[in-house]
Amino acid sequence: MKWQWKLGTFAGIDVFVHATFLLIVGWYAFIYWQQTGTLFGALEGVAFILLLFAAVTLHEYGHALTARKFGVRTRDITLYPIGGVARLERMPDKPIQELWVALAGPAVNVVIAIILFGWLVFTNSLVPLRELTLATGSFIERLMIVNVFLVVFNLIPAFPMDGGRVLRAVLAMNMDYVRATQIAATIGQGMAFLFGFIGLFSNPFLLFIAFFVWMGASQEASMVQIKNALGGIPVTRAMLTDFQTLSPRDTLSRVAQLMLAGSQRDFPVVDSGRVVGIVTRDDFLKALMQHGEHWPVTHVMHTNLPILDSYEMVERALMRLQESGAPVLPVTHAGQLVGIITPENITEYLMIRSALKAGARVPVI
Repeated sequence: MKWQWKLGTFAGIDVFVHATFLLIVGWYAFIYWQQTGTLFGALEGVAFILLLFAAVTLHEYGHALTARKFGVRTRDITLYPIGGVARLERMPDKPIQELWVALAGPAVNVVIAIILFGWLVFTNSLVPLRELTLATGSFIERLMIVNVFLVVFNLIPAFPMDGGRVLRAVLAMNMDYVRATQIAATIGQGMAFLFGFIGLFSNPFLLFIAFFVWMGASQEASMVQIKNALGGIPVTRAMLTDFQTLSPRDTLSRVAQLMLAGSQRDFPVVDSGRVVGIVTRDDFLKALMQHGEHWPVTHVMHTNLPILDSYEMVERALMRLQESGAPVLPVTHAGQLVGIITPENITEYLMIRSALKAGARVPVI
């Protein structure tokens, strides 16, 4: 079962909605029906949450389009019950650029709130906040207040929210990027602990937010530390050199044989020593179910993936893997295939290197 559906492509960016999004739509419909007792009220709840997430989508486009100006592409935007996620290929290299990208999302909600406030003033329909509830009162004013809340909530200094990235960018202007990330991540985990503690005695939903923030802060800190540890290490030290390849004349039956004979999951397709594509396990299985074992690998392989040169650094390899979304990339020397590299190879290399440093105290590989 697919757990997300594509809504469309806008400004060159695919927008998806996760299946769990239906939970919050149903919850809002139920709450509005409970408070109003009418079908119209339930439909109003659905309309409200859809408009709210339209604002969330624009928020994510604020990040994505600003990042594009700094040469960073966005893979896609996905809507979840707790908000939206724009998957940038990477964060901009300069702290000031990361700052603008992080602030662009909340800035969109500020603009939306100002427009809605202007309409309320123009139509003389602004009412005191005490007259509003979750499901009753001025529809436009409630939408305005939620956009203000999105600004405030997203600017809380905790990864992976925008405020955590703003804090990291500001700190990185005056100190090492890794140290700035560690400080921002620690503050984020402190905020997560506070959310969790409050959630125990008030709103259980805060416990879920606390877990989300804690994991996001931890992953961000780990990723930056890994990138820092990989600095200056040639890709030849971490790449896999004992691997199998495919020929453009092979079929899926040959892929099945190689996969069953060993632990390799993804295979370069090589013609006269030069890489012409990559067949991944997921694409192989999909094609095998749809077309059978006699289907040519040339109809399955990816041909637009980046190729690493043997002189490049592991840090660059990791960035290329993240940007492409590919599980494996070929490594060449003078145009000839000499190895392949995967995130698992990089992780194993770091583990061995760390063990050698901490244990034997001998020169590391």
